Formats: sequence, structure tokens, C-alpha cells
Amino acid sequence: MTTQSLSMLQAIRSALDIMMQRDANMVLYGQDVGYFGGVFRATEGLQAKYGKQRVFDAPISESGIVGTAVGMAAYGLTPVVEIQFGDYFYPAMDQIVSELSRIRYRSANDFTAPVTIRMPVGGGIYGGQTHSQSPEAIFTHIAGLRTVMPSNPLEAKGLLIAAIESPDPVIFLEPKRLYNGPFDGYHERALQSWRDHPLAQVPEGYYHTKLDQAAVRREGQALTVLAYGTMVHVALAAAEEAQIDAEIIDLRTIWPVDIATIAESVQKTGRCVILHEATRTSGFGAELSALVQEHCFYFLEAPIVRVTGWDTPYPHAHEWDYFPGPQRVIAAYQSVMKEI
Repeated sequence: MTTQSLSMLQAIRSALDIMMQRDANMVLYGQDVGYFGGVFRATEGLQAKYGKQRVFDAPISESGIVGTAVGMAAYGLTPVVEIQFGDYFYPAMDQIVSELSRIRYRSANDFTAPVTIRMPVGGGIYGGQTHSQSPEAIFTHIAGLRTVMPSNPLEAKGLLIAAIESPDPVIFLEPKRLYNGPFDGYHERALQSWRDHPLAQVPEGYYHTKLDQAAVRREGQALTVLAYGTMVHVALAAAEEAQIDAEIIDLRTIWPVDIATIAESVQKTGRCVILHEATRTSGFGAELSALVQEHCFYFLEAPIVRVTGWDTPYPHAHEWDYFPGPQRVIAAYQSVMKEI
């Protein structure tokens, strides 16, 4: 299959384009996604190609966007909706929790909800407190939802296609820091240009990346690192800089999480570091820590360590200090390596 070098943003647009071609019932809408092509241009050109009946703008009503998607899905359409920034999903919370996630169960399997909700998440663009949040842990608490966050262009396309094809709802979180590069996601540091990276070589046609499976990005024997989205690249950069034999696992699907891959790695290494950009308390790292403890307690040779954002409102003026960067991550690696 022919491949091309794409950014994550271009890969997402390609996935949407391909699925619009393949599924005549797919509709794509949200704030400014039509004529304007989305605030980040993820849907640029799709309204001109598929028409205003299938790609259209929605009012500034996140509850309305998700609520109509539930109804459309129940009657046979395949809605893919965009919440312009992840920070804006809160008005739609009742529709997500009470309707979208429960419709299959409530209807005794008479109705499904093949709805994909795309959301740009995380910081790195100096968007301030209301354009930079990382709310993934909230969605993992809601039974009936899948929560997905890609870390590279190749899998962004494959995972989004798989999400759209899923008969059940998927929250598809897109790290803004990875939309256009640098590919490693941390300042201008790059082990190689993202355009030359194998995970930026994206097939032109249809393919999908299986949901609910993690990927081992770097094999190692000394410790296991669990990460997703932008933090995968920070984990890799830290391991290379510190020359630590770390095994780095990209969760890809945050929930349901691939505990089998995680447990196999931690039982091999005996040590575990968890990274995420969101605040520490009740972040998804706490759930990961509990799962590792339950599955790997007798194999652990050091306490599980989390490296996260701060327990504060999003600090616009200190954005790059708030993120777990390579130096904070290296310190965590070294701390678990010292434990006997």
C-alpha cells in the first residue's frame, strides 16, 4: 500500500475522508467544522466534497451536539461530532452519561450508539485554562464508553477509523501538541524529524488499528513506563537521554486498558513509572497504579511512581513547567531504579 508522510492532523482528516466515502450514513458536524474546516482545520475541504447535508456546522451547544448524535445513531446514522476543545465537553456531560453510554443497555440491545466524539485535548499551544485541559480520567469512569488517545499519525488514522466503525460510543482524544509537530511533543527536541519517523508514514487508503490493544514502543528490562498521547514521546526522550533500559508502553486505548500487556511487562521488569499530563489526584494514573498493584504485587521491586501535571488549575504562565518533561521523568526513572 502506498504511504505518505503526514502530520497527525492530516492523518485524522484522511481517516474522516475515507470513512465518509465508505459509509453513506456517516455525518460529520460540530462548531465551525463545515465551511471553516474546524478550528484546527481537521475537517478542511470535507464540506465542499460531501455537501452541507453530511458535513455541517452546529450551534454553540455541546449538549445539543451530543444529544442529536445519540438520536441519529439510534436511527441508523453514523455521527462523528467534534467538541471544539476538550474543555468544552462539560455541558454535554448529561447526554454522554445518561444517554450515549447507556442506550444499548437501556434498550436491551434494541439500539446501539455508534457515535465518535472527537476532542482536541491537552496543552502546548498557550491556550490558557479553558483550552488546555486533559479530561480523559472522567470518561474512563463512565461505563459504556471507550476512551482512545493516539500518539502518532499512523495510529491516529487507524484508531479513528476503528472508532468510527465501532458499534458503541468512542471518545477520541487528540493531543494538540502532536497535531503538527515536533513529533516528539516536547519543545523543539526531536530524535529525528517527525516527517522521517516510521509512525508518520501513513497508508493512503483504508486500514484500521485494533482498539483495546497497547503497543510496546521500546523494549527494555529495567523498568516499565506506561503512557499515552504526548507523554509517550516524553517517555522515549527521557529513556534515551538517561540511557535507561526502559520498556515503554503506549496504551492507545486508555479504557478498556490492555492490562495483559501491562502485566506482562511489569512482571518482567519489576518496576513501573506512569506518565500523564492531567492533574495527579484521581488522574488515570491512579487507576493504572491500582491495576498494576493488583496484577503484579509479588513481582514489584520498587514503589510505583507517577509523574503528572500539578494539582492546580491549568497554569497558563507556567505551562511547560506543569507538563511532565524529560528531566522530571528521568528523576522518576532514577528513583525507582535505586529501590532495592
